[in-house]
Amino acid sequence: MIILYDEQFIEKFTHIYNFISKDSINRADIFKNDLKKHIELIPHFPYKARKSKWFEDEQIRDLIFKGYTIPYLIDENKIVILDIFKWER
Repeated sequence: MIILYDEQFIEKFTHIYNFISKDSINRADIFKNDLKKHIELIPHFPYKARKSKWFEDEQIRDLIFKGYTIPYLIDENKIVILDIFKWER
């Protein structure tokens, strides 16, 4: 399976990365690399994550990573990373 990144994910991740890097570029890089490792594991067990709370589709799952939700779509031979957000009240 290939992994594709939706434009919305890229934009929001860039914003998060830039925010973290204002405090520490090293921590921002660690966050990026750790997240990438978790995303790269998805094709091996695509249904391991819970069904998304935000979408009414069995093929959309929520990867939870350091307080962030990363919904992704399982679509035949590809995984589409849709978004990244932190739920706040």
